Amino acid sequence: MRYSPESLEAFVQTVTSGSFSAAARALGKSQSTISTAVANLEDDLGFILFDRSGRQPQLTQQGRRALPQVQQILAANERLSTLAVQLSEGVEPRLSFAVSDFWQTDHHEHLLKQFDARYPDIELECMMAEDEDVLDLLQTGRVHLGVVRAQPRLPDDIAMARLQVEAQMAIYLHRDYPLAQQAIIRENQLEEVRHLRLNTWVDQRETSPLGRVWSAPNYLLLLEMAEQGFGWSILPRWLVSQFGHGVLQELPLAGWPQHIAIEVIWSRRNPPGPAGRWMIDQLCAQPRV
Repeated sequence: MRYSPESLEAFVQTVTSGSFSAAARALGKSQSTISTAVANLEDDLGFILFDRSGRQPQLTQQGRRALPQVQQILAANERLSTLAVQLSEGVEPRLSFAVSDFWQTDHHEHLLKQFDARYPDIELECMMAEDEDVLDLLQTGRVHLGVVRAQPRLPDDIAMARLQVEAQMAIYLHRDYPLAQQAIIRENQLEEVRHLRLNTWVDQRETSPLGRVWSAPNYLLLLEMAEQGFGWSILPRWLVSQFGHGVLQELPLAGWPQHIAIEVIWSRRNPPGPAGRWMIDQLCAQPRV
């Protein structure tokens, strides 16, 4: 059985507005049009939706049961219409992007809320990756966009745009280390303690850390290792503040903390579609905090 979208809309709007006349005003139609549309829907369904014996129409028991189903049909119809417009404009059905742990989660969450509101039907994949790994993912076509620290040099096939937000990085050590208690620390004193360093998969293919070094592929793992007292590490300040447990001490070394510029990058060979371009614009428009 097929139901007219106009009759379904008239039914829901009458419930929302409280009367046929108010629904007519809300939809910009005559009261008789709304009343007829609802009556036709009742004929199609085979039961009465409203009790019309009073001054205002009241939902019957059958009407109350039908309402959520009708609302779902209208919502699905709206999503289909939105998808049809997006596909006709060449909007990509799937978007994948890689971000680093140093990018604050509040920026990430705000972006995703905006994306969901504009492109609710696009499949979205978010990956955690760092530096060279992001470049590798872009060049192999695994992801469409990447958010990374500003790179001194990018391959010719990679395009970039600078974000207005930045990351703050500092050197941390467990507070129980004697070195963490000193008011002034020289960089060469760090050699006395194991270095917990970031190591991308590309790094692992090309080089192997030497000496007292442990490595991990993301900052969250480095944070956990530092909190367990395994050594010192360079970490995003926001990550320590939000996910740390108060056991790390920020070391007072000259030149630290550092302010790191952030870029969004993408492949020139496989450029993003309208949704990806929209995300790039939103990333670049985020205010500096």
